[in-house]
Amino acid sequence: MTTPPAPDQLLVLLEVSRSGRFTVAAETLGVNHTTVARKIAALEKALGGRVLVRAAGGWELTPLGERAAGVAAQVADAVGRLAPGADDPVTGVVRMTATDGFSAYIASPAVAELRREHPGLAVELVTVTRRAQQQRSGVDIEVVVGEPQVHRAEAIQLGAYALGMYASRDYLALHGTPETEEDFARHGLVYFVDSMLQVDDLDAPRRLAPQMKDALTSTNVFVHVEATRAGAGIGFLPCFMADRHPDLVRLLPERFSARLPYWMVVRADALRQPAVAAVVEALRDRVTRDRAALLGRSSQGGS
Repeated sequence: MTTPPAPDQLLVLLEVSRSGRFTVAAETLGVNHTTVARKIAALEKALGGRVLVRAAGGWELTPLGERAAGVAAQVADAVGRLAPGADDPVTGVVRMTATDGFSAYIASPAVAELRREHPGLAVELVTVTRRAQQQRSGVDIEVVVGEPQVHRAEAIQLGAYALGMYASRDYLALHGTPETEEDFARHGLVYFVDSMLQVDDLDAPRRLAPQMKDALTSTNVFVHVEATRAGAGIGFLPCFMADRHPDLVRLLPERFSARLPYWMVVRADALRQPAVAAVVEALRDRVTRDRAALLGRSSQGGS
């Protein structure tokens, strides 16, 4: 007769699926690495198959592991409801990645508002600008630019944001205001490092203004904004970031404009967790409320 998996084995699997690493799971659970490995081995024996496989970012759930993790999440929820004062299911750590600007101006206020209602919630937010990962060990939610091609995960379109050419008032007073496309050839571009750009949709300024030479490039969009404000050149900036600064002027919005989509990728097993589902809904709500700012005050020329 087959021995059914023990609840503690399922809870160990759930923690490994969240962190992607045995060592991190062991630390969270207050046990050693060997115990985690032994519990996983016992669970695989009980289920008759592999629940985890090695991937570039850590351990990934197999299809069998995803089913087991779904059951484990239900076990964890049931156990959590027995704890004193644990009436709120939206607790624990949610791990997510997002771009710099989205993290600062969309995710941060959304999480802050959510935590006022659910103080037991914690969010670990890593800022990156990249494509959605095929192996997302240790990450519950990814927010990316451009439509992702992913497997065994749900892709949700959040909304769109506009970008445009901006320069500081002091820069324009010193160098003149470009009034035609040809004028932009005399000015340097402030934008992402071309050789390190991982997202194809973000190559818009080099398509719209190929005559511009790089002036200052960075992997961080906040550097783009501050370098443009400092007069390093003309920056191709997200409107929802640039429009916050009255010293920045948008240039030829009817010609130099792009509108890019934000997408959210969520692991199927993670979406069943109340805390993850709550963060997902909070992000969607915040993007909806901030739609006008995301599309920019001068985005009438966007497409």
